[in-house]
Amino acid sequence: MSMRTTTSRRLALAISAALLTLASSGYPQDAGSEPGPSAPEPRINLGSGVAPSSEPGPSGDPRSGVAEAKTFHIYYLGGQSNMDGFGTIAELPADLNQPVEGIYIYHGNTAPDGAGDGVQPGQHPGAQPDAQPGAQPGAGRWSIIKPGHGVGFRSDGEANTYSDRFGVELTFARRIAALHPDRNIAIIKYSRGGTSISRAARSASRAGCWDPDFDPAVPNQLDHAVATIKAALAAGDIDGDGSADTLIPAGIVWMQGESDGADRGPAQDYGENLRRVMDALSEALGDSAHELPVAIGLISDSGRQPQAGEDGKIWDFGEHVRLAQADYCDIEARAVLVDSTDEYGYSDPYHYDTAGYIDLGRKFAEAIAGLEKKGP
Repeated sequence: MSMRTTTSRRLALAISAALLTLASSGYPQDAGSEPGPSAPEPRINLGSGVAPSSEPGPSGDPRSGVAEAKTFHIYYLGGQSNMDGFGTIAELPADLNQPVEGIYIYHGNTAPDGAGDGVQPGQHPGAQPDAQPGAQPGAGRWSIIKPGHGVGFRSDGEANTYSDRFGVELTFARRIAALHPDRNIAIIKYSRGGTSISRAARSASRAGCWDPDFDPAVPNQLDHAVATIKAALAAGDIDGDGSADTLIPAGIVWMQGESDGADRGPAQDYGENLRRVMDALSEALGDSAHELPVAIGLISDSGRQPQAGEDGKIWDFGEHVRLAQADYCDIEARAVLVDSTDEYGYSDPYHYDTAGYIDLGRKFAEAIAGLEKKGP
């Protein structure tokens, strides 16, 4: 069954967004949602020199551990806290609570806007502290994927410190490998909880933003993600067997938008902002033609905000973001919407429960694999 939203689902999203617009008309914009100053020219060179390819994988078992030059297909995972992952390792079934041999991950160290490139963490007013003080944004190392890459993970580039949580990477890795048994699989992950795309979102000064046209003097989340990607792709031997490997970027998985849904302006601008960030990440992965498959996770709302009145909505303008995500996937042939998020339970008002992350990782893998089968 296609992961793309159905016509009835899209119509429902459009109606919800229209009703929200009518209900909120005549009221002032939320604090922090006013448009920022005119955008400067983009300040980062996103090209990495690594281009997507249709080159087949190595002969024999791609996860055999034999010391030889290998070809790895690389998937990038990014977004905010539901990409970080709040699944509880102690709740994992035994078959998932173990390393995934032969599948590697480069998980970039999270950092606030303003960290790195000679700027000391904390210079950006109101910024959250970085996960690993003193480490460069995006610092990491290739390692076998295992539980512990959820919220609280950190790396200084020499060693990883694992948390008691996991995210979609755990089941995504297993499922995409099962769908592509002839491939070696590797994952690059950089995400940061609370982040918006828009610099005008109220959370941007606290958690950070992914705006491609952010202040040129202040590295932001997109810069940190690009730094992660470049460092990961620059590693010549990701499995440590002494032979240089070939890395083929194969897709992008994105779970983000809740923070943009808190304010009217960022929510209404989300569609264009999403397109720009996906294009920028594609370019960082060497895809200047913007053809890499993209799977977008539909944001959802727990309805568990006691101060919100009868509807309990956490994200006041979330329906605008949901509609923008659906529209992006309808317009972009390379994109698919994963909407199973509406079915998940929550561990708190903001984050899915363990079962949700287990399922979401599999759904993302199936969505990406379906796009890969179709081709550009």
